[in-house]
Amino acid sequence: MKYTTLPNTSIKVSKICLGTMTWGNQNTEAEGHAQLDYAIANGVNFIDTAELYPVPATAETQGRTSNIIGTWLQKTGNRDKVILASKIAGGGDYTAHIRTTGFAKGIKDAVNKELKRLQTDYIDLFQLHWPERETNTFGVRDYTHNPNDSWQDNFNEVLHVLEDVIKEGKIRHVGLSNEKAWGTMRYLEESKTHDLPRMITIQNAYSLLNRVFEGDMAEIAMRENIKLLAYSPMAFGVLSGKYIKGIAADNSRLKLFPRFARYSSEQATEATKHYLQLAEANNMSLAQMSLAFVNQRPFVASNIIGATSLEQLKENIDSIHVELNDELIKEINAIHATIPNPAP
Repeated sequence: MKYTTLPNTSIKVSKICLGTMTWGNQNTEAEGHAQLDYAIANGVNFIDTAELYPVPATAETQGRTSNIIGTWLQKTGNRDKVILASKIAGGGDYTAHIRTTGFAKGIKDAVNKELKRLQTDYIDLFQLHWPERETNTFGVRDYTHNPNDSWQDNFNEVLHVLEDVIKEGKIRHVGLSNEKAWGTMRYLEESKTHDLPRMITIQNAYSLLNRVFEGDMAEIAMRENIKLLAYSPMAFGVLSGKYIKGIAADNSRLKLFPRFARYSSEQATEATKHYLQLAEANNMSLAQMSLAFVNQRPFVASNIIGATSLEQLKENIDSIHVELNDELIKEINAIHATIPNPAP
């Protein structure tokens, strides 16, 4: 395994982070525990969850994922061996079953409930799952301003609440998720100007089919030292090639939840075919080429992989040993230039 240090901390995390959002829905508790056992045995020390999980979000399943992690921690006594990351859900109808208050009023409730589910007394990295304001996230390509957006600037207030929770010892560091360039810089500005907790990471989608982060966000990541935790590096499993080949299992995500079509457009499918041909021409699986590409990006702190089977998990973790040479990177970039960001 390879490791990196989270920005402005002494915390070393594995370059591969274990994503967990299928546990409690597509995966049972026993399967989640088996994945944790395998990941830890193979050098992974970074685990990412959220109060929302598993997905799709429902009132009946909410919190099951963190509960599964909690029972594993209680059973194994491995809390000191892992770095735990979680998130507070943003507002909206999708998460009304969790709470209807915003971040400022909801953070302490979210943290306390996650600590109970996780059976621990602290979370290493606590993230804001998506912006409260109206902006282009989750596959919306362009920003369109809504003059009737009721959101009021509360960056300072949110950071003050996070500071309180840090002082209580319940969280160590804070980060963002699904954030844009303007929001990221506003948080950094407030932290610097008012000596408030600093966001150290940003968890956004990043894959061969979605390299939007390489715009303004990559420059911010490098110049401001707020590194990317890349999620969906396999594009909901599309970049395994299993859907193109027609070998996807019945319990695969897109068969179970076809509404998750972010990476299934005609253009994304065409790009995936090109990447599959390139991977096979270089004697590697599309999955490992896709993950290795993300692993090697200079703005990536850790690559969040998710799997529904131990076989998938092994292949994903093994991608850390795959090194893409300059010529292969050029060929990947040539495909990207022809079909850029087909799944934003």
